[in-house]
Amino acid sequence: MVFMFIRRRMFKDMFKSGCLVRTAHVILTWITTLVLFLHNTDLRQCQERGDLFQPVVFSSVVLLSVLMYFTVSLMDPGFVLSDSDTEISGLFQGTSAGSNEELEKMIPQDLSSVKQRRCGYCFKLQPMRARHCKTCKCCVRRFDHHCPWIDNCVGERNHKWFLLYLCVQFVAVSWGLQASWSGVVSAPTWQQWFTQNGFLLGAFALTAVFSVVVLLLLCIHLYLASVNSTTWEFMSRQRILYLKHCDSEENPFDRGLVCNLWDFCCVCGTVAWERIYIRHTNGAK
Repeated sequence: MVFMFIRRRMFKDMFKSGCLVRTAHVILTWITTLVLFLHNTDLRQCQERGDLFQPVVFSSVVLLSVLMYFTVSLMDPGFVLSDSDTEISGLFQGTSAGSNEELEKMIPQDLSSVKQRRCGYCFKLQPMRARHCKTCKCCVRRFDHHCPWIDNCVGERNHKWFLLYLCVQFVAVSWGLQASWSGVVSAPTWQQWFTQNGFLLGAFALTAVFSVVVLLLLCIHLYLASVNSTTWEFMSRQRILYLKHCDSEENPFDRGLVCNLWDFCCVCGTVAWERIYIRHTNGAK
């Protein structure tokens, strides 16, 4: 049942507003790649010499980045589909209703009885670290942010794939940046120079912008993964109830660099963050 819901949503969402974004991504990617191979760049020179290693590897990286983009864009980020998906046996002793602007009252002051909260938008039981996405109209486990470029949320199930996509995308755009600059030729006048290099300069500008943006995102999400935090928690810490009482440098979900990266990259499935939170809080007493 859940699989059918996700599959229907994937194909349905492909033809919504996200279809335009995905189409634009594919068009920009392959037009830029085509420009690099049609001009006298390092890639074109290798191809003319019969050395196909660099052109094949570059094309493979670009293709992999497109496939990773669609994977992250269409996969389930960790939607809370029903109350049964949220219940953890033996941990919760009741539920509470109501809502506020941020929907963060997921942990009561008395940690001996952790109660789940019902979302004020979709009315589902909301686990700790989840947040309702108004764009996707659903609560997302370990919500990080809603990314308009992939037209999907980044959450517990696809955050690692989003980070992997950023790595592959950075290799592709930085390589494209170098290749586009290698094809720029000199000319006797500025007008002729712009005429001869116009397409390459456009590819250079596009890859330069994307290189900076992707590098910043990559650094940010590597840091968040290393400390077991999310963009939402990092940006809205003072408004999240279960983090308000913590010191500015304290993170109840931080288990150390190695454990954090291991959990982020290798652990699959749902995590009971309430248990980790209680264990940390009781240990701090």
